[in-house]
Amino acid sequence: MGRWLAALVFLSVCWVGAVSAADTLRIGVVNEISGPQAEGGLFTVNGLRLAVDEINRDGGVLGRQVELRIEDNASTNPGTVLAFSKLVSEGGLAGIIGPIRSTQIQAIAPSIAKAGIPTMIGGSEPGLTHMNNRWVFRARPNDSYSSRVIADFGVNTLKLRKWVIVHSTDAFGTGGKNALVEALKSLGVEPVLIQGYTNNSQDFTPMVLAIKKSGAEVMGTYMTNSPDQGIFAKQLRQLGVNIAWVGSPTTISVTALNLAGEALHGSYAITDFTTDANDVTRAFTKKYRERYNLNPDTFASWAYDALRVLTMAIKAAGTTEPEAVRRAILAIKDYQGVEGRYEFDEFGDGLHGYNVVKNDGGRIVFIKHVEFPVK
Repeated sequence: MGRWLAALVFLSVCWVGAVSAADTLRIGVVNEISGPQAEGGLFTVNGLRLAVDEINRDGGVLGRQVELRIEDNASTNPGTVLAFSKLVSEGGLAGIIGPIRSTQIQAIAPSIAKAGIPTMIGGSEPGLTHMNNRWVFRARPNDSYSSRVIADFGVNTLKLRKWVIVHSTDAFGTGGKNALVEALKSLGVEPVLIQGYTNNSQDFTPMVLAIKKSGAEVMGTYMTNSPDQGIFAKQLRQLGVNIAWVGSPTTISVTALNLAGEALHGSYAITDFTTDANDVTRAFTKKYRERYNLNPDTFASWAYDALRVLTMAIKAAGTTEPEAVRRAILAIKDYQGVEGRYEFDEFGDGLHGYNVVKNDGGRIVFIKHVEFPVK
């Protein structure tokens, strides 16, 4: 990722936490400041910075300015456990913004339950909110929804029935793969090939050749890491595989788009955030571009919403007492965030829809939004 980026993220973290008020409302954050996913961590910090500035400019929360206490997880599961434990041991937190990686959230799930602090997460593996953990709240839609949208779009819109599924073997990728297999089964389709890989792979050649040999017409992917997606896309095209592609949100992450370039042109993606979905996303994109001279992606949008939702609940509760904040989060209805319209169900899932987009020559074009009823 380069020392310059790590230094930039570090400076960003220091700046975000620099609040002058003596009695601040402290929110803990577990984030990827270093390691292979540090670029996503930078976008996360950017989203949090926008939210903090707006909240504090409007008077803060319960008369207190918001201060972020960010710990680096070094893009690893052990680092996530260490970062979370350090935050909790310091005490005084009104809430926590956890990671976006499902596998990292699994690693700290017991610690979240023990700490008893409302924790917003970005991981989309469906089971994360079904672990009998009352302190986990998801600020993104889960993959039981994304898989249904991928399957429906590929089968009923693209009219393609010979599928290959490519997935990371971590929690996110495996959960997404399982959900997509079930979604396709409900449409009478059985994949001709399913291929798993380990994160941070550099050579996808054997997998690409298997895809080429399979005769598949369309590919559905759940790839966790943006660099993996960029490398895979290039190798796919270099070896002459040009089938239709409908991928998970990583497919349009800024990092994947920059790395893959033309190799991702023509692909489709299912995403919770896209810049041109509605007036709210357009306004957020404008603010983000003006401040950072970058296009936002899911890393920025989910973090922005997570902090907004958490502080909204604290205000509604009128206290930072964890149980009161927990009840206030579950009571949120019809809040239009950047990621979508929030209505929390009993399990702590706040969003229930996905956008379908296309990479049209490098420009991400919004096609439609699919919303599911709250169960």
